[in-house]
Amino acid sequence: MDFVSIRIITGDVARLVEFYEKVTGVRAVWSTEDFAELKTSSATLAIAGTRTVPLFAPGSARPADNHSVIIEFLVDDVDRVHQNLTGFVTDVVTEPTTMPWGNRSLLFRDPDGNLVNFFTPVTAAAIARSGRHMV
Repeated sequence: MDFVSIRIITGDVARLVEFYEKVTGVRAVWSTEDFAELKTSSATLAIAGTRTVPLFAPGSARPADNHSVIIEFLVDDVDRVHQNLTGFVTDVVTEPTTMPWGNRSLLFRDPDGNLVNFFTPVTAAAIARSGRHMV
C-alpha cells in the first residue's frame, strides 16, 4: 500500500488552489472546475469542491471543518520560507520553532482554517529520520 494524497473539501476551490500554489510554489493540475491537484515528488494535495462530496456519500465531508489534521510539507529552510510568506499568510499559529523531535516548524492556517506545517529537520536525528543530508 502507498499513501498518495490527502484531499481538502472546500467551498471555494479556486481560492484554496491559489493559496497552496503560492505557499508551495507548485502549480496545480486541474481536472474540472471542482477538482485540482498539487503534485510533489512524494504525495499529492487534492482540492475538491463541495459538489464532489455527494459522489462519495452525501454529507460525508464538510468544508472548513477540520480540527484534527495538520497538512505537512518538508521544506529546505523553514525560516527563509517564513520570510517569503510574510504578508501573504495572515494566520500564523506558531512562528518557526525547533520542536523536541528535531524539526524546525512553522504552523499556519490556510484560508479554510486547515492547519499547515512547513518544517525542516535540524538535528542530526531528525535529518537521519527524514533521509536528507545535512546542508
